[in-house]
Amino acid sequence: MGSRWVHLKPKAVAMRKRGTSIRDVEKRLGIPRSTLSGWFKSIVLSSYHQKILQKKERLSLVRAREKAVIWHNTKKAERIAQASLSATETLEKLDLAQSEIVELALAFLYLGEGAKKAVGTSMGNSDPLILKFFISGLQKVYRVPLADIKCELHLRADQNSRTLKKYWSKNLGVPLMNFGASVVDVRTKGKVTYPYYKGVCVVRCSRVAIQRKLLYIAKGFCEEVANADARVAQLVRAIA
Repeated sequence: MGSRWVHLKPKAVAMRKRGTSIRDVEKRLGIPRSTLSGWFKSIVLSSYHQKILQKKERLSLVRAREKAVIWHNTKKAERIAQASLSATETLEKLDLAQSEIVELALAFLYLGEGAKKAVGTSMGNSDPLILKFFISGLQKVYRVPLADIKCELHLRADQNSRTLKKYWSKNLGVPLMNFGASVVDVRTKGKVTYPYYKGVCVVRCSRVAIQRKLLYIAKGFCEEVANADARVAQLVRAIA
């Protein structure tokens, strides 16, 4: 029994000999590629037609990659939007006016970023938002006056201390008079710093009791959550 597309074979073969790609023949005539491959097996294209097909394949690959990038970016934007929405829903459930919530968040931030051995409470970071929250938390929860908050910049050799003190003072809402001498990393001499990098600002207050409490809160909370399932399992076994 002959192929159901045999009546189209002459037209397909003629198209192929003119340098039409198998994909285009398949698309135009509706003939399966497996059938076309058999028909075209003995056809040898000229070097001219081969070059044209190779060029088309390269262009097709470029377009496919461009479409893939657009698709990937679109999906990424959707995932980011979903994450933002989910985060907003979580924040709306919290009463941020409660000092205990702010204190808990401050405790976990300090557990990850704060100085553990300093005689006082201090934290260094290159992100102004993190340090602004740190200062705000110290003021709201522990009533630390702005006068007791001191700052120190750690900079690279090609960075201007005076300019960056103004930058950090503005972003943190801390007066310039609260900034001490900057520390310069001499190992970076002769190396160019990226414009977006504004150094590391260390924020300090002298109250070591705050550091201790924050660390106890964070570690205690971790232990409570981590051991909760174990306690439930023990209770179930005891009842059984």
